[in-house]
Amino acid sequence: MLAEGSLQTEAMPVVEGSGFTAVLQRDLLLAFRHRGDIASPLIFFVIAVTLVPLALSPDPEKLADLAPGIIWVMALLASLLSVEGLFQADFNDGVLEQMVISPQPLYLMVLAKVIVHWLVTGLPLTLTAPLLAMMLYLPATGYAPLLTGLLLGTATFSLIGAIGAALTVALRKGGLLLSLIVMPLYMPVLIFGASSVQRAIEGINVSGPLALMGAILAFAAVVSPLASAGALRISMHG
Repeated sequence: MLAEGSLQTEAMPVVEGSGFTAVLQRDLLLAFRHRGDIASPLIFFVIAVTLVPLALSPDPEKLADLAPGIIWVMALLASLLSVEGLFQADFNDGVLEQMVISPQPLYLMVLAKVIVHWLVTGLPLTLTAPLLAMMLYLPATGYAPLLTGLLLGTATFSLIGAIGAALTVALRKGGLLLSLIVMPLYMPVLIFGASSVQRAIEGINVSGPLALMGAILAFAAVVSPLASAGALRISMHG
């Protein structure tokens, strides 16, 4: 673990240099140094999906029918598991206050943190999903929409989760409130993602659900950094 002083030292370029680039580089470095924190959502994802056949049935046909929903639900929960810490460490050591009062645009620094969160959480979940889908006997036609949907969906989870994390960062034990805030907003992504895989298996065109997921991602990419920046200002000065 890094000492608090070293965290603050590494955060100083946020104030002096390009906010987006400085935060991106700093968070990637910290993520690399805390590889155990990165692995936690991925380990949860793998274990949770692996346990499902033991709890339900090892029958290949049943697992194939349930595979899209299982993978998507566990990916959502794994992403939610990690999003609470998006701003928490910076809040605890005072770095977040420096970011808020910095002359650099706060929404760009928030966007950088969201990108790092997706790179270290959403992307590994997406790349691991085909292996788990194979274990659940997912038909071959479902792999492409599964990967595409998870790429879009996990990025959306990170963006939406940032809003909830910003609103609850100053609260003690804000994890439950965070879940209540973001879970309803996750539901459309979950529904469209799982249905796109199911439609592909049934031979139905999947462009509709994937296009809707792309539209949700584009909207979240514009709105989330601004909303998260506003929520951080409220949380810090509320």
